[in-house]
Amino acid sequence: MKKTQYSLLAISIALASQVHAAGFQVVEHSASGLGRAFSGDGAVGDNASEMSANAASMVLFDRAQFSGAVSYIEPEIDVESNTFGDSADDIAPSQVVPAIYYVSPINDQWAWGIGMYTDYGVSTDYPSNFSAGDASGHTALTTFKLNPNIAYRINDQFSVGAGLNVTYAKAKLERNLGIAGDMAGLPRSTSLIKMEGDTFGWGWNVGALYELNKNNRFSLSYKSAVKLKFKDGDFTDGTGQITGQPGSTNDADLNIDLPDIVELSGFHQLNNQWAIHYSWQWTNYSKFSELTATGDACVATGGTCFTKQESYSDNQRWSIGTTYAVNDQWLVRAGFAYDEQAGKATLSIPDTDRYWYTAGFTYLWTQDLSIDAGFAYIDGKSGTFTESGLAGPQEFKSSGPAYIGSLQLNYAF
Repeated sequence: MKKTQYSLLAISIALASQVHAAGFQVVEHSASGLGRAFSGDGAVGDNASEMSANAASMVLFDRAQFSGAVSYIEPEIDVESNTFGDSADDIAPSQVVPAIYYVSPINDQWAWGIGMYTDYGVSTDYPSNFSAGDASGHTALTTFKLNPNIAYRINDQFSVGAGLNVTYAKAKLERNLGIAGDMAGLPRSTSLIKMEGDTFGWGWNVGALYELNKNNRFSLSYKSAVKLKFKDGDFTDGTGQITGQPGSTNDADLNIDLPDIVELSGFHQLNNQWAIHYSWQWTNYSKFSELTATGDACVATGGTCFTKQESYSDNQRWSIGTTYAVNDQWLVRAGFAYDEQAGKATLSIPDTDRYWYTAGFTYLWTQDLSIDAGFAYIDGKSGTFTESGLAGPQEFKSSGPAYIGSLQLNYAF
């Protein structure tokens, strides 16, 4: 069995997607942001969750504020094998994505805050008897980021902010023989490989805010790449073709860089009721040129458990939205975003161009307490792609939308 077949493990751990955003990015940081398709992120300054886009936005608050959000993601992505005729429905299970934030001014110039959220996430699950079991199976990657920040107002127009983050990541993957089992007289669900591990990574972020006046402002931010070193993960060789020991579990190492992100946003309060906001985001996916995992037990392949050349390009996301104040208690918002395809589609990542249609509202319960809700319909383009496995090159078709709902509570102290 060729070691290139096991490269699917590497790409699945790193890049399997929730298939609602390009690549493997998670953008569900708040309900208020979801309602406007995350346009204006970092420049709107409506609640503490804005610090997830730009630490400098914390200078916009004159009181301490807490924000907590929960997003529910329901993808409906189906994949069909044009080669062997079978299909897998709802390959991306529903997910719950939480986020919490706290921002506090120190004085007229300084503010600090802390956030706990995620920028990347994974969940794909195919039937155990799917024909391409060696390239699909079950994949899960969970990341959680702790992000303390500090911000400083230089003058009435310019503010800057910066922060550090600690990212915890946990990965689990299972692959089966698939149709290759038919050829060997074994069940398709026969275990091929498994891997499980966790790790910590470190990163940083900087941001700047320019306030033309109280009604017009611009945000620019940068989030660094985060290197995840899955050291001594549990690698199980189900067939023994790599380690020479069927069913044995051994250590394997894999390094993954979560991409760096640049975002530019604007916010304009046109009058007492209407505001518009927009954003452009760039994600450095092109750094994914190769993924390789190694382990001393992989004797049959010279210590390389799997390796694969990648085909990814930098991704851009454009969004625009509007907010309308119905009265003193109700705000409504809507947005649209275009999220371009980041990489060549695979079973783990049936990536494609995506169009976001969103709406949401804020209810100001009291002067201190508000509730946000956001809803999104994500239209992903249907497409076909080819992927090689144990049974040779196979053609697949992926299709289906995704739905997101989010609720958020904000309290000012």
